[in-house]
Formats: sequence, structure tokens, C-alpha cells
Amino acid sequence: MEKREAPLAGLRILVAEDNVFAAMDVERVLEDCGCETVGPAATVGQALRLARNERLDGALLDVNLRDEVVFPVADELVRRRVRVIFITGYQNGYPFPRHFDGFARLLKPYPEHQLKRLMTTTFGRA
Repeated sequence: MEKREAPLAGLRILVAEDNVFAAMDVERVLEDCGCETVGPAATVGQALRLARNERLDGALLDVNLRDEVVFPVADELVRRRVRVIFITGYQNGYPFPRHFDGFARLLKPYPEHQLKRLMTTTFGRA
């Protein structure tokens, strides 16, 4: 019987999260899925450097990093054709630029299985 590769195994995922504990949780989930974590980046500047200089298959971006919005990072990733999932703690939503309509979004706090399912849908290989 042929062993089938997990849909996320081997992917390099940028994590932009300024909360240390949340970043550690995401790193653990990525490891469980066989992904490699790039980062985590705690500031927009750090995330931009990684977005410009690393080979990436996807990105998990907290919308607000130390009071800066992460949209410039997302713009760079889109330019490089890297798929993005936005993560936000804003219960009533956050005013996203219109060109990010339709992008995957996850509301904090979220259960681990919800993150895994969204990553598989957004980043997974058939």
C-alpha cells in the first residue's frame, strides 16, 4: 500500500504573531502538520524581511503586530504569490483593504482543529 503524503508536510509557513504564547501554539500546530515555521516575526519590519527573503509556501498573519497593521506584509506576499491566512482578535471585525476580500480569516481564540482545517484548505496540496 502506497503511503500518501500529508497535505501540509514540508511546507514553509511564515508566522507573524507578536504574542509569544500564541506564536508558540501556532508553531506546535505547524510542527504537528509537518510544516516548517519561518519566524515567528513579532513586528511588521521583521515579517517584511522574512516575506522578501525566504522561500515561503504560506503565511499566518496576525492583523495587528505591536500596533502596526500587517497589510504591507500581505501585499508583499501576494506579489510573490504566497497564500495568506489572516488571524485577528477583533471580535467586530477589522477594516480590511478591499483587495483582501475573500482571503481566509480566523478569529481568535480558535480551536486547533479549525486552524488545521483552514491551513489544509488554503495551503494544502492535492
